[in-house]
Amino acid sequence: MIFQDPPMHPRLRGLISQAFTPRSISNLEPQIRELSRELLEPMLDRGVMDLAVDFSAPLPMRVIARMLGLPENDVASFGRWNDAILQMSYTVAGDRNAAEIVQTFEAVTAEMNGYLTTLLAERHREPRDDLFTRLVFAEIDGERLSQAEILGFFQLLLLAGSETTTNLINNTILSFVAHPGELARIRESPELLPSAIEEVLRYRSPLQWMYRVTKRDAELSGQTIPAGELVLAMIGSANRDPRQFPEANRFVITRDPNPHLAFGKGIHFCLGASLARFEARIALSDLLEQTTDLALASDAPWPPRPGLHVHGPSSLPIKFKRCVKRS
Repeated sequence: MIFQDPPMHPRLRGLISQAFTPRSISNLEPQIRELSRELLEPMLDRGVMDLAVDFSAPLPMRVIARMLGLPENDVASFGRWNDAILQMSYTVAGDRNAAEIVQTFEAVTAEMNGYLTTLLAERHREPRDDLFTRLVFAEIDGERLSQAEILGFFQLLLLAGSETTTNLINNTILSFVAHPGELARIRESPELLPSAIEEVLRYRSPLQWMYRVTKRDAELSGQTIPAGELVLAMIGSANRDPRQFPEANRFVITRDPNPHLAFGKGIHFCLGASLARFEARIALSDLLEQTTDLALASDAPWPPRPGLHVHGPSSLPIKFKRCVKRS
């Protein structure tokens, strides 16, 4: 869907939007809170955890499983599938491993398609109150999504629905640790968390770029980009543009206005933006309420996520103390 132009794009987005409604997202709040606390609780008395591996990566995958009405036992496969999709970013420049990456992606796509074939048959036979059923029966002018289109959305949901949220949670903690004054402000005024999340989206954008191909010659800042050229729109750079953001390289949790482009703009604005914000708010609230003395557990540079276009750590050891609440 994200690589389609009108008229195909609005058709796909319109059908999928029927299943991906604000109400369906808000109804997930109790489940997201349950999953967040379920992941966090076993770690609290240890005083150390790998934030990325133990908390911020599994949380959105398990939320996606709940949304779609899929068994949580399948989440391990979701992670493996997501990594194969994410690795595809390395094929753009013709990396020497590109053929192997494409072959892995094709194998994963076939595996996912087989998985969906079984699910489609189950939902047609026995509809449920879940996102997958709503995708199956979404209809505009008598037209429904094909299996190939549902597969494409499933791949997009795994990638965008997990990577953005995972990196948003990780990048928020990285930003707070690097800016202890702002961390102290958020602890004193927890109501600032939504504003802080917007600043993290700007300051450490989870998605750094998106590629497009020009359909016609285009002029930009006095330069002509010929038709048919590959263009990398650098979202991370736009969000540090000093013409748009005063003191653009400062992390300020009360920044207002904050017209960042972390979720894109126009007809391709991220369909799951509200879900990513919602999950991050719940997860970060739980983490900040339950811990104190938050710091990185290692001075070693953190390893990045395995994708050229995403920004965040694949591993982030942190240390902390469990908050003792007074009775």
